[in-house]
Amino acid sequence: MFARTISRAAAVAITALLPLACGGKEVTRIDPNSVTDLSGRWNDTDSRLVANQLIKESLTSDWARRYAEAHGGDAPAVLIGDFRNRTMEHIAVGTFARDLERAFINSGAVKVVASSEERDDVRAERVDQQENARADTRAKMAQELGAKYMLQGTIEAISDQEGREKVVFYQIDATLVDVESNLKVWTGQQKIKKYIEKPRVRL
Repeated sequence: MFARTISRAAAVAITALLPLACGGKEVTRIDPNSVTDLSGRWNDTDSRLVANQLIKESLTSDWARRYAEAHGGDAPAVLIGDFRNRTMEHIAVGTFARDLERAFINSGAVKVVASSEERDDVRAERVDQQENARADTRAKMAQELGAKYMLQGTIEAISDQEGREKVVFYQIDATLVDVESNLKVWTGQQKIKKYIEKPRVRL
């Protein structure tokens, strides 16, 4: 009788837990390169596509060719600078900067130098090597490659909504600046326009 009571209690406990287990989230892994747009806000697809298009547009200009011709075929060194988020939503500008960096490096047309934060870590390692690494393996001091150009820009957005319908317009402006002279050698722009329609509320 006692064993039967325990069995019944265990069955009740398991039955009580079933709704919790069945009612949880369902997570499905998808291709990171797939196009997903759930909210209509800026997302990873926008970041990747805009970065690729901006770099492609940049390299169709003749600034890189002119530099190479003037320097014996050597590719120019570029630094990805600050891209300011002037929208009202959170945008991971760091991810966007990495997408720009990747597109530049993959093009093979330019050299990309480390950012100021990355340089701090590398410089600390280089100093440490002078004291602790074997002489034949130490990285030499004062051998950094200086950036000739800096790519910087802004991300702005305009939102228009009426009832269940909403349109979000993004404008991404990029400028390539000669670090020595402050001359703008190239400017580019990409635009995204999204139409979002909320479902009707069923009563």
